[in-house]
Amino acid sequence: MIEARALSKSFQDKKRGIIRAVENVTFTCRPGQIYGLLGANGAGKTTTLRMLATILEPTSGTAVLCGYDVVEHPEKVRANVGFLSTATALYPRLTAQEMVEYFGRLNGLDEPTLKKRIDEIFTRLDMNNFRDRRCDKLSTGMKQKTSIARTLVHNPPVMIFDEPTTGLDVMTARTIIGFIADCRDQGKTIIFSTHIMSEVDRLCDHVGIIHGGQLREEGTVPELRAKYAEHNLEEIIVKVVGPHLANSEV
Repeated sequence: MIEARALSKSFQDKKRGIIRAVENVTFTCRPGQIYGLLGANGAGKTTTLRMLATILEPTSGTAVLCGYDVVEHPEKVRANVGFLSTATALYPRLTAQEMVEYFGRLNGLDEPTLKKRIDEIFTRLDMNNFRDRRCDKLSTGMKQKTSIARTLVHNPPVMIFDEPTTGLDVMTARTIIGFIADCRDQGKTIIFSTHIMSEVDRLCDHVGIIHGGQLREEGTVPELRAKYAEHNLEEIIVKVVGPHLANSEV
């Protein structure tokens, strides 16, 4: 389970002073659920996800993943989390399989388990036709699949996806979305950030709308549609953040 508790992060800027990137964000995501974190660029989504993954340390507040506090036991959290970011890079001289093997061994998998896990992921993500190709020779979609495989090779119970289909073709995006849905069906706890509302419709059990670093609205998609008398999710987001635009720093 993921539980964010008044999670906050501030940065010092020479010109603007203290920037409150995330402020008092609280929400819960349970096993077998996908929580969609939605909002415009600069709203605080990625900063929130990075705190959950222990890449950034909160300024105040905390979060608990799989029973471990991100501040007190970050190493325990990392062992139970797979985090995919748009900023992740691959080692260009390694093949796709070598890349995933490296991270599997880094996470302590024994060789038989690692081989089985790689075969499962490569088959599910349709990667077998390029498993021996170097990462610097891969297409954008192939690189993204390899990033997902290396992120999840240790089969973590919690998965965090930050815009996993950005810039991908329709078929590659479809494969990745199907894979994420399979992970949910296996009982994984998943946080999912995207700008593509059809993906939210297909995947998300619960959504939170963040703007100006604060969680402005939360609920299931049907609940939000009923509350705002609006079917289009983009219009719902506009209605939620509209009253806060005048005071926004982003």
